[in-house]
Amino acid sequence: MEFWLNGELKQFDGDPEMPLLTYLRLEEGITSAKDGCAPQAACGACAVDLNGKAVLGCVTAMKRVAGGRVTTIEGLGEYRQNVYANAFVAKGGVQCGYCIPGIVIQANALINKNNEPSRDEIAKALTPNLCRCTGYKKIIDAVELAAEAIRKEEEVPPPVPDGRVGGRHPKYHAEDLVLGRHDYVADIFLPGMVYGALRFSDHPRARVLAIDTSPAEALPGVIRVLTAADVPGDRYIGLIRQDWPLMIAVGEETRYVGDVLAEVVAETEAIARAAAALIRVEYEVLEPVTDMHRALEPDAPVVNPPNPNGNQLSRTAFQRGDLDGAKARTVYTARGTFQTQRIEHGYMEPECAIAEPVSGHPKPKRSFETSEVLDAGDFQQVFAEGQTEDNGDGLAAGREVIHVLSQSQGVYDDQIQIAKLLGLPLQAVRVTLVPNGGGFGGKEDLSVQGHAAVMAYLTGRPVKVGLTRDESIAMHPKRHPIWMDYTVGCDADGKLTYVKVKFVGDSGAYASVGMKVLERSAGHATGAYHVPAADVEAIAAYTNNIPCGAMRGFGVNQAAFGLESCLDDLCEQGGFDRWQFRYDNALQNGDVTSTGQIIEGGAGVRETLLAVRDQFYAAKYAGLACGIKNTGVGNGMADSSHVSITIESADRVILDHGWTEMGQGVHTIAVQTLCNETGIDPRIVQVRVDTAMKQEAGMTTASRATSLVGNATINAAAQLKEDLKTHSLAELAGRVYKGAWVVDWTTKPGYEKNGKIITHYSYSYATQLVTLDDDGRITKVTAAHDAGKIYNPTLFEGQLEGSIHMGLGYAISEDMPMENGRPVSTRLRQMGILRAKEMPEMEIIGIEVPDPYGPYGAKGVGEIGLVPTAAAVANALYQFDGVRRTKLPMELPKKERVVVRTGNGAES
Repeated sequence: MEFWLNGELKQFDGDPEMPLLTYLRLEEGITSAKDGCAPQAACGACAVDLNGKAVLGCVTAMKRVAGGRVTTIEGLGEYRQNVYANAFVAKGGVQCGYCIPGIVIQANALINKNNEPSRDEIAKALTPNLCRCTGYKKIIDAVELAAEAIRKEEEVPPPVPDGRVGGRHPKYHAEDLVLGRHDYVADIFLPGMVYGALRFSDHPRARVLAIDTSPAEALPGVIRVLTAADVPGDRYIGLIRQDWPLMIAVGEETRYVGDVLAEVVAETEAIARAAAALIRVEYEVLEPVTDMHRALEPDAPVVNPPNPNGNQLSRTAFQRGDLDGAKARTVYTARGTFQTQRIEHGYMEPECAIAEPVSGHPKPKRSFETSEVLDAGDFQQVFAEGQTEDNGDGLAAGREVIHVLSQSQGVYDDQIQIAKLLGLPLQAVRVTLVPNGGGFGGKEDLSVQGHAAVMAYLTGRPVKVGLTRDESIAMHPKRHPIWMDYTVGCDADGKLTYVKVKFVGDSGAYASVGMKVLERSAGHATGAYHVPAADVEAIAAYTNNIPCGAMRGFGVNQAAFGLESCLDDLCEQGGFDRWQFRYDNALQNGDVTSTGQIIEGGAGVRETLLAVRDQFYAAKYAGLACGIKNTGVGNGMADSSHVSITIESADRVILDHGWTEMGQGVHTIAVQTLCNETGIDPRIVQVRVDTAMKQEAGMTTASRATSLVGNATINAAAQLKEDLKTHSLAELAGRVYKGAWVVDWTTKPGYEKNGKIITHYSYSYATQLVTLDDDGRITKVTAAHDAGKIYNPTLFEGQLEGSIHMGLGYAISEDMPMENGRPVSTRLRQMGILRAKEMPEMEIIGIEVPDPYGPYGAKGVGEIGLVPTAAAVANALYQFDGVRRTKLPMELPKKERVVVRTGNGAES
């Protein structure tokens, strides 16, 4: 058959049922169309134009293309490419960028039919397209701007960066993201590359009696089949506790449905997947432990035998203040039991990694020598700060054995764990970050990187391993379901007296960072308020469910939902004004947090409350909630960052750091800091993240990248700034400037250091207001957030709009239920992620109360954006119908159930 592709006549004689997306990517090398969920047709990242209509390439068979015209973003022409690129960059409509080429195709089809679309029409047209980063607002802004330019046959001028902190500096390399020119890992093809596929467990809990790989090995095109016995080094990995085997061995129990039993390496991905399906496994099926409360009972089967405490992964508990005295002063008491749900991250780019062996590597070792062993404490520190020292056998620095292209949230953590798997010293493993298509915490744990490394190492071939969306959903850790029992008291004047709370979280089959998530819930149990006394306990439990680990908010969203609901209850009991109650109890400098840390400076809660006050009192149905979120891992673990600045020439400066760019803009922040300090033209700065450069950093988590990379860059730029006073860049060519910033003085909850409690070096603060219409539907979210110093208003707004989108989904629609240890669904469409047409109006209000330790006073904003959201929605819904929601996601009210309330909660 014949068809036209981007204006060129093509002949196709292959399988008529082949998906158009497969043809474009594998036969034409066109990778602007992304594979986000094939063949689920749920995300829209693969959208291309067919005969003037946007279609999803993953479910469009080649037979439908016959005689037609297919246009990808490469075929739009230079004028439209420039219009879309400049519009999206100028408006901030691109973050990780994975979804944007598909959205551009969808927008272009709309504009060709209607060159003056309304915002509602744009949102409706984008229904097939998911975006997890932006909240859609800035995408719609960009499409509006592009439509206007095309209608008027005008250009959209490219944004001109000045590189200064505080300005709307365009996102680093954003135009490449918009036009699909950035290669994510799955878009990269190396010479001689082969493919890997994984054989997963059929049961959440079963003893593996035998694995028969012979049918897979017999399939033509299969290169090798690997099992646990083939792992060269130590197959147990994990960010904090090494309890997660790369593969389950014969004789061992599977712990969840995402456990891997075997790996297949083959000439093509299709062959590898077909072979993996042929592997036969004999099991003794066992009853899974799926209820976290049951798991903690003494007679429950032990899910993860390496754990000495049965199914209790961790327990954080502390008391502070005079609890008995506080209770004696208490006049009003609110008590509630709350339950939150499991959530899928829903990043648009599924997991993928490429590992390439380097010639001349030493023979694999079966185990670590004593000098190479990393104990649990070492791994905990790596999670915080990274580590790249050579612990091995004298392998020369720079002599690599394996090179991994990773999309993870921490390449230095990848390096540690891959070295452990291969039985190699750290410097033998190089990991290069490929800026990814979203993470939100879900790409912290090692997933396909370890499998790709083992396959490449043992076959001597470059190997690509990717997950389908179904595999991704079944494999990677989720947001914790947390059960909370809250009791909150206040006196007759409405001043908080005490908080008593117990958290129990389902951490699933492996530790991941579950102990830290529950520790964070405990550390934020009293929220953004001064509470004289607290009694807090937080337990993480092992079950045979999918592991739960890091996700945006990291246990604080759950605590806010319970606490803020109780605060509204207190206000109703005592007749207190809901806004004034929060203002009177809000943290101020000198007050203490849940753990007893004294806030020395930067407390901005009251300023955020003042910013929404007028709207709160003007609203008929309004829900209010405040938020606090740590910046930095803290809790006794070091936070650190290292940066180097290399002057290559007058026209090229390289900035090396260790943080993951996943849409949030850390590369942009690094460039702005360097240029703000030195006056260097931002257009000549290139950012790189590669373990070969040894700019150690830990996991990109805890909203800390801005403060850490900012301070480290300021430190690195200090001497350069001096040198530029007397030298040109050309004269400084060849010089390298290094800097670092380290916080090693925080304390664990319940502990002190030098007589002080410092749980975290910095905190961010927020207030969100949710308003409803007369039908109880959410019409607007007003978010006032204290960022200390707003580095870049476009990035600031974009982070918060995306957070609100995720927070609203958490509140009303998102859920990932499991039955008997199995996901009810692994379809992305069933995860409840809101579409563009479902988003209400959002107003972002920036507040700047400088932080004592942040660069230029900056605080993190990546996570706090959804800390108060679900709580504010719950409180708004109660004002509408008088029903207190205690479980997420919440049902929206029925129209006939209407209770009109005034601003202070009284009925009228």
